[in-house]
Amino acid sequence: MKIGIFGSCVCRDTAEYMPEAEVMAYVARHSVASLESPHGMDDVDLSGLTSAFQKRMVTSDLNGTGIDRIVKNAKDLDVVLLDLVDERRGFWLFPDDTRMTNSIEIEACGAARDARRAGARLVEFGTDEHFAHWQTGFAKLINSLKEVGLWEKTILLDIEWAEAIDGAQHPQHDGFAKLGRQWRRVQRGSRQASRELSRGRSLGEAWQSMRGIKPTEAEEYADRAFSANMDYIRYRREARSLTASSVVRASSEVRIDRDHKWGPQPFHYRQADYKSIVDSIRQQVKVNGGEAM
Repeated sequence: MKIGIFGSCVCRDTAEYMPEAEVMAYVARHSVASLESPHGMDDVDLSGLTSAFQKRMVTSDLNGTGIDRIVKNAKDLDVVLLDLVDERRGFWLFPDDTRMTNSIEIEACGAARDARRAGARLVEFGTDEHFAHWQTGFAKLINSLKEVGLWEKTILLDIEWAEAIDGAQHPQHDGFAKLGRQWRRVQRGSRQASRELSRGRSLGEAWQSMRGIKPTEAEEYADRAFSANMDYIRYRREARSLTASSVVRASSEVRIDRDHKWGPQPFHYRQADYKSIVDSIRQQVKVNGGEAM
C-alpha cells in the first residue's frame, strides 16, 4: 500500500504498524495556514538545523510546497492520511500577511526569535483568528487533493489526545472529579508545608511551598490533553465535514505509551491503539475501492 501523509506523528507512527505500507510522501511541520500565503526563505536562517529531514520540512513549509509533494505522486498513491497535530503550536503571521508554522524546529534554530524581531506575531492555536486562517488553508489542501483525484482516497485520522498513561483509568471531568483532584493537591501541599516547618522554615515560607505545589505527572497529562481536545473540537468537525472519510478515536479509547520511542506525550499512543487504527484504515481503504492487505 503506497501512502502519502500530510500531518505529523499520528499518521507517521501509525504507518509504521503497516508492514505493507510504503510512504511515498511525508509532509510534516506544516500548518495548512502557510499553504495560503507562505513566507518564503529570503530572511529565514535555518543554519542551526543539522537534520536534513528537519531542513526539508521547514523549507517546504516556508515555500508552501508541501501539498505539491503529495500531488506529484497522485497516480501511485493508494491512500492519503491526514492529521491535525502540527496545528497545535500556531503559526507566525508577518506584517505582509505571509505565514510560517511555529514548529519546534523554527524555535530551535532561532527563526521564531527573528520573526518576532521582524514584526511577526504568533497566532495561537484555538483562537478565532487561527481557526479562520486554518479553514481557508484546509480547504486549499482538500481542493488540491480533489484536483488530482486523491480526495476519495483521503482518510483523516481524528484521534483525540490521550488523557491517561497506559494502565491508568481515563480521568473524569465532572465537578466531583475536579474537587477530588483539588483536594488531593491540597493534601500534597499540606504535607510539603509540614516538612518545611519541621526544617525550621518560617510560616510564610511554608505557605509559599504549599501554594507552589505542582500537579502530578498524571494530572499534567490529563489537563494538557483535555484542554487540547477542547480546542480541537471545531477543527475536527470541519475537517471531517470536508474529508472523504475518517478514522475516529475518543480520548477514553486510547492511552499514552510511557515507552514510546519519541517519549510519552498525549499524542504518542500504545501499540494496541496504532494496530486498531491500522485495522480501521485497511477497512476504509476497501470501502473506498482500494486494496488493503
